[in-house]
Amino acid sequence: MTLGSSEETTSTGGATREKRDMPRIPYRSDGIVHRSRHNFPGARLQQRPPILVSALPRKRVYASSSNASVGHRIRNAFQAIPRFLADETRTGLLLIVVALIALFLANSPWEPIYSAISHYEFGPESLGLHLSVHEWAADGLLTIFFFVVGLELKSDFVTGPLRDIREAALPMLAAAFGMVGPATIYVLIQTITGSDHFHGWAVPTATDIAFAVALLGIFGRGLPPAARTFLLTLAVVDDLLAIIVIAVFYSSGLNWLALGGTLLTIVVFGFLVQRQITKWWLLIPLAVVAWALMLNSGVHATIAGVCLGMVVPAKRIRNRQLTHEFDEKLSPWSAGLALPVFAFFAAGVPVMGGEGGLSAALTDPITISVAVALPLGKLIGIWGSVAILTRYTRLRLGNGVDLPDIAAIGLLAGIGFTVAMLVAGLAFPGETEVFHARFGVILGTFAAALLGAIALHQRTSVRARGAHASNQR
Repeated sequence: MTLGSSEETTSTGGATREKRDMPRIPYRSDGIVHRSRHNFPGARLQQRPPILVSALPRKRVYASSSNASVGHRIRNAFQAIPRFLADETRTGLLLIVVALIALFLANSPWEPIYSAISHYEFGPESLGLHLSVHEWAADGLLTIFFFVVGLELKSDFVTGPLRDIREAALPMLAAAFGMVGPATIYVLIQTITGSDHFHGWAVPTATDIAFAVALLGIFGRGLPPAARTFLLTLAVVDDLLAIIVIAVFYSSGLNWLALGGTLLTIVVFGFLVQRQITKWWLLIPLAVVAWALMLNSGVHATIAGVCLGMVVPAKRIRNRQLTHEFDEKLSPWSAGLALPVFAFFAAGVPVMGGEGGLSAALTDPITISVAVALPLGKLIGIWGSVAILTRYTRLRLGNGVDLPDIAAIGLLAGIGFTVAMLVAGLAFPGETEVFHARFGVILGTFAAALLGAIALHQRTSVRARGAHASNQR
């Protein structure tokens, strides 16, 4: 048999041994495959290229795999906490859950344990720091929250939406009238009922930005982004006004020496951060000293947190923006520790086991005034002021936000949990009055949240806004 006849036999007789033994060069589509026994010398079948070392996933080798896995999980858990708490919706829901747990414990068989923990006192008495647990939460941990508020105020006034007074004028004025409305409703109900607890007028004037933004994120996803900006600006100014109210109306027996020491410490703190000196072992002790002196000065201790936050530079210096850096580091502590702990001890109102029980709490003019003033007063103050200002002045709503949207925002602003609870503890001397005022805050917050959610749901279904809505009408 000649060579030609062999090739012909191969082509006509199908796959012969000679054809099968012919090596095949791998195509690019075959990819990188693992090392094969066919790659040994003398193999005549498919020669597969060896796997590239760089293509293999690199596996980190530890001395002890069990210890390494535990450490890795712990690191991941700590890294996940700030990401979880960075979501305003999640932090708002966390506060709601904590408040409900506290309310349940205060009206359950475990109330004596809850009350004993809340009133347990510790701390150096010689320094004026022998406080109960709930006082440490309200005067101590809450200062972290107010420090973050001070940072946000400084950023908003220097680089944020409040730097342009023409754009921020409408929500700023709405925030002011949003405090006048609830105070007026509260005083009016006190007058009608013949009660004389007028010093609680500031309780329903505060807005809880965490709760409000959380509900806006859940139920207001179809609203224009400008609606969220309006609510944030309004809430920031509301916080500033609430801080002024606490400092002016709920400070007594001023210790001028301690107050002067507080201001001097804040000046030193501001000098260091202005020079970009941010060593924690310098700033944290100064902040603690400023807080302790403010606590003993007669001014509420949380004001020290606001002042410390306001002296931090907001403009970028040497490629650093300290207000943002501090805010990123402390916001998880504020949202994940300070606010939940304060809410846990503030929302524990013993309604069922209190003096007179539930009926006494519901019929107390303090409870009624606060519960009605929060949703109704905020709605009238914010929506009414915006309606009048946009009609009779040059101030205008824009970017797709209409007056009905402002009504929904006004109801959300009636959620006054954190600062309202704090003011309730400052406004009334008696424990029963404080409990009833805080119970009114819970009822008013729940009503404002429910009505605000309904209003947001109705507004998200509206497609025509602004000029288009006016033309359709």
